[in-house]
Order: sequence, then structure tokens, then C-alpha cells
Amino acid sequence: MEITSKTKTASRLRRKNTWTAWSFIAPNFIGFFLFTLIPVVFSLILAFMEWDSFSAPEFVGFKNFTKMVGDETFWISLKNTFLYTIGVVPLTLVCSLGLAILLNKKIRGIKFFRTAFFFPYVTSLVAIAVVWNMLFHPTMGPINQFLKIFIENPPGWTSSSDWALTAIVIVSVWRGMGYYMILYLAGLQSVPKELYEAASMDGANKWKQFLNVTLPSLRPTTFFVSIMLVINCFKIFDLVQVMTAGGPGRATNVLVYNIYNEAFVKFNFGYASAIAMILFIIVLGITVIQFKWNQRQERV
Repeated sequence: MEITSKTKTASRLRRKNTWTAWSFIAPNFIGFFLFTLIPVVFSLILAFMEWDSFSAPEFVGFKNFTKMVGDETFWISLKNTFLYTIGVVPLTLVCSLGLAILLNKKIRGIKFFRTAFFFPYVTSLVAIAVVWNMLFHPTMGPINQFLKIFIENPPGWTSSSDWALTAIVIVSVWRGMGYYMILYLAGLQSVPKELYEAASMDGANKWKQFLNVTLPSLRPTTFFVSIMLVINCFKIFDLVQVMTAGGPGRATNVLVYNIYNEAFVKFNFGYASAIAMILFIIVLGITVIQFKWNQRQERV
């Protein structure tokens, strides 16, 4: 009887622990199901329909996808997104790694400098965009006031179709490098000091130690950072919306901004969903290529 009682007690305890675990997990699953999975599935279905939110959805097959072939705005937004990504990813990688190396020292006030460089990432993006718009002002902005010392006609930045995307790239790199610096700092501090000592004994200078010890050791961190950067670059919207609203003209019209215009300005929800699907396929394809490349590098 005593053994049976202990078995029942243990069974009740397991059930209690199971229900406790589910009570913590369930809200996340419910939130994911309601606010992520259902909208994604609905968007997938909507990509094959024509819907303006006022009338009933009409199935149109691949019409939304064939429409993209002749849509000049779509191709411009796609080109701008790739140009933005090509500008932001390498610059952020270099800047964040450089900052991490500089701040991976035991000097007075190092925590302050790390916090200062990380602070822009947690600051309101709208506030950052407004401040940078004032800095980039073509006539009264301090950036052009400084550049006039060296050149007669400084760039128009956000008011110029040639420089607007460059301005957004600069702000994006400045804002994001502090966050990725923290990731690189964690990677640098996990590199065994014995590797540097062995390289030094072999006669390697600081540059060779960086190339043959630091960079290979940081490969997992660089791989993660590059994937996150690419995904975030293809999702860029808020900075474009506040700083340039896709302009001047269509100079900063990126894919997500184009999706926003098609859905909430023109009410072409079906076409917007089709563009969103293309965006998903592009990001998925680039991520798969990055994984394949990383696996090949690990075998070398």
C-alpha cells in the first residue's frame, strides 16, 4: 500500500510539473499562432488573390506575380534594397569588429565607452532619424557646414536622389554597429590566449595574429552577425519612412516600403502579399547560401 501511495504521489507531481511547464509555454505558442502563423498563412493565400479590403477577395492565380515583371517600381525597390544591403553589411561588420577590438582592452572608463557605443541601438529610431535629418540638412546641417571647408558644393544627402540612400546607409551603420560590437566582444573574449602566445612565439606580429588567429576564431560570430545583418537589411522600413519617405522620387523606395505603399496606400493587398512572398524567398535563398558557404569554410 505504501509503494502504491508513493507511486500516485509521484504521478501527481509529474502531472503538476507538466501543467506548470505548459502554463509557461502556452502563452508563447498562442501568441505565435494568433499573431504570426495565421497572418503568414493568410498572406500566402492572399498572394494569389486580388483584394482591396472593401470587396470580397477574388482568386487571380499568378497574376500578381506576373504583374511584377512589368512593374518598374518593384524593380527599383529591389535594386535599392540590394544596394542598401551591399552598403550596410560589410561596413557594419568592419566597424563593429574594429570597435570590439579597440574596446577589448583593460583601460579606465572602458564600460562607459562600451555603453556609449551601444546606446544608439536602444534609442528611439524616430528620434535618431529626426536628429540625423537635421545633421544632413543641405544648407544648415553641421555636416555640410563642415564639408564646405574642403569642398564647394557638399552633397544634398536626403534631399538628393544620388545621396539619399547613402545617408540611410550611414545612419544604419552608426546605429547598428554598437549592438554587433557586443557580439564581437563576446567572441573575442572567448578566444584562448594560448593561441596568441603560440603565434607570438612563432614570430607572428599583431597583423598576422589578427589574420591567422582572431579572424578564424571569430568565424561563428561573423557568420551569425552577417545573417542577422542581411535579414535586417531586407526588412528596412522605419528609417526610410521617417527620413525620406521613399524619396526623393523613388531613390530610397525599398521592398518593404513598396509593400507598405501597395497595401496601405493603394489597398492592393494581394499584390503586396505577392511582393512579400518574393521578399521571403530572396531572404531564404541568401540565408541558405550563407549556411552552405559557412559549412564549406569549416571543412577547409
